[in-house]
Amino acid sequence: MNNDELVFKFKEYLKVLNRSPSTIKYYTDYSKEFLDAAGVDDVKAVTRAVIENYIAGLYDHRTRTGKLYSNGTICLRVRSIKRFFEFLETSNIIFIDPAEAIKEPQKVKRLAKRVLTRKELLSLLDQPNLGTLVGIRDRAVLELFDSSGIRTEELCRLTIYDADLTGKVLRVKGKGQKDRAVPIGKHAVKFLREYVTKVRPHYTKKNRSSRHLFVDIHGKPIGKQAVSVMVRKYAKAAKIKRAVSPHAFRHGFATALIKNGADLMAVQKMLGHAYPSTTQIYIRSLGLDVKSVHQRTHPREKDKTDRKSIKPNIERVRPQHGSE
Repeated sequence: MNNDELVFKFKEYLKVLNRSPSTIKYYTDYSKEFLDAAGVDDVKAVTRAVIENYIAGLYDHRTRTGKLYSNGTICLRVRSIKRFFEFLETSNIIFIDPAEAIKEPQKVKRLAKRVLTRKELLSLLDQPNLGTLVGIRDRAVLELFDSSGIRTEELCRLTIYDADLTGKVLRVKGKGQKDRAVPIGKHAVKFLREYVTKVRPHYTKKNRSSRHLFVDIHGKPIGKQAVSVMVRKYAKAAKIKRAVSPHAFRHGFATALIKNGADLMAVQKMLGHAYPSTTQIYIRSLGLDVKSVHQRTHPREKDKTDRKSIKPNIERVRPQHGSE
């Protein structure tokens, strides 16, 4: 079985595991790149040293624009190779996984960028013209971002069955096809109901089979790029001086909840983070605010009674045998 056939089988294996299309593409493309770069016709000939030499080369590799690979890109390439050889071992194509002992590079935990202020957010939300169909749709999109903190691709995947406006709950298909339920607020519900009853039927007159919640003026599913352009347009209209992406709403959503005392585990579930460490990035972005939260919430910090505490007296401490 040649390398192309192995990569194809790997691709089918990932589909069975219900991995996302982007994950399947990255894993298979990067695995093939490795095999081509290693120059081996038989995967059984790949050793740990071969993989390590390839990874070392990634740090020196420059793209067509002369830039070095980012830490995240290298992490993804290494992860792809590890998943590929895990598949080969599981399928009994190889008996020893040469990538088993290789660890992914440590990802750099970046602080969340400065979130939108409350004034900036309200100004941005007010920009769509509610006297137009497009304006109502766009306001519904912005309100949903603000109320749920969902990712752009998650918003684009929503169907008409995912929004329970009566129960005020959104069913979100997250990364790795993992579904989660996210509460949505009264403002989002109001504008979603307006959009679903008055705007969407008008846009889907010629495309009644469409099940996507948000569609363009032709009734086709709205895309990530269109959503990004929409947000940038309204941010500019709101005279926000810095670049604003849809992800800014996600940062703002998480930061606002944590800042107002929300449980970290609850925020993690709403955001769809697999690990608490990812959610904690938003806490780090709060800086000194975390200290004030500690002072407000820790029981010993809230104790205002004036108690005489025992002060340490180093002169009264007898030295232990054998101590300096």
